[in-house]
Amino acid sequence: MSYVGSLLARPPRGRRPRSGLMAVVLLVAVLLVPAPLFSEVESRFSLVAVGDALIHKGVYEAARKGKREFDFRPNIRLLRDRILSYDVAFYNQETILGGVDLGLSTYPCFNSPHEVGDAMLDAGFNLVSLANNHTLDRGEKGVLASLEYWGAKDGVTTSGSFASQEEMDTPRLFEVNGITCAFLAYTTMTNGLRAPKGKEFYVALYSAERAALDVEKAREAGADVVIVSMHWGAEYTFTPGDQQKSIAKHLAGLGVNFVIGHHAHVVQPVQMIDDTLVIYSLGNFISAQKEMFKLIGLMVSMDVVVKRADDGASVGFENVAGTLLYNPRRSVLGRYVVVPFDMMTPEILKDFDKVHKKFAAYVRTDDTIVIRPPASMPSKAPAGQKKK
Repeated sequence: MSYVGSLLARPPRGRRPRSGLMAVVLLVAVLLVPAPLFSEVESRFSLVAVGDALIHKGVYEAARKGKREFDFRPNIRLLRDRILSYDVAFYNQETILGGVDLGLSTYPCFNSPHEVGDAMLDAGFNLVSLANNHTLDRGEKGVLASLEYWGAKDGVTTSGSFASQEEMDTPRLFEVNGITCAFLAYTTMTNGLRAPKGKEFYVALYSAERAALDVEKAREAGADVVIVSMHWGAEYTFTPGDQQKSIAKHLAGLGVNFVIGHHAHVVQPVQMIDDTLVIYSLGNFISAQKEMFKLIGLMVSMDVVVKRADDGASVGFENVAGTLLYNPRRSVLGRYVVVPFDMMTPEILKDFDKVHKKFAAYVRTDDTIVIRPPASMPSKAPAGQKKK
């Protein structure tokens, strides 16, 4: 019983209840208490997102265990327990997973071992974008081999590359904690490559019209939350370009709840556009790129909250937090191991506190997101005093 209800049900001491007066008081209380207090229902799920799995030759050779065997689990071992703790975990599979039978390849036309996906699934990732500028790198055979691999996996939802027009036109839905979500994924570029004529569904190219139609279908199919993955913008820029801003505004206008951006290979801001949460770029998750700014990625976590009332439903975000990641070619932990900054040491990255401050400033441009602090730097011995 609520506090108000308990007061109404308990007569004052030393007095007999007056039924008429009590009825009036009860009626007034009901009229004064906001309706959502009685009818609003709240549901939520936790979500985490990381950026590009960009599997250069250096990465897959470091993971090689035999002529045809690979193991990428050690590369992401420091994050596995964290990822598994979330209901939904997103990443962008930047390079096609055609497997060794297709012939492995690196930049500029990638093909990666299936074990990349195995490691990511083992770590808890269950929402995967397949739409990017490398989707068509190995042609039709590559796309079909990728789709065959993902289609054989349970508990994962992919979007952005399809085996038929019917599949492309059917919303990809998944349910979590009683909430129905739709997952859409697009790319704005394919590096000049084209799908075979009549098979444009192999990769979802973004257009304003396509997005509007897909969002409408998703809502008609019962989606409470619409998530859009966007491969967009210019590489190696820390601020969103006009294209990104225009697309983000359009998606927000369509009622998309959450936009997850990638392709820049560096981190970019996390901001709200009206009621839409937009991550402009998560940067690289794992790659063999060299420069420091390409080795810093972002992991964003949050609670997605759906509130249903008699007059409709709303979607909001709580506990939006970012963790910066570092992916060096070599460290004391091994080759290409992804390290969260809250586990960093000077042996892995000298002056990591200064690096963290620099890149956190690119991500947090307002109060939308909180950036988790790095590990504490070891205290330095006073000048002239030797360390023990």
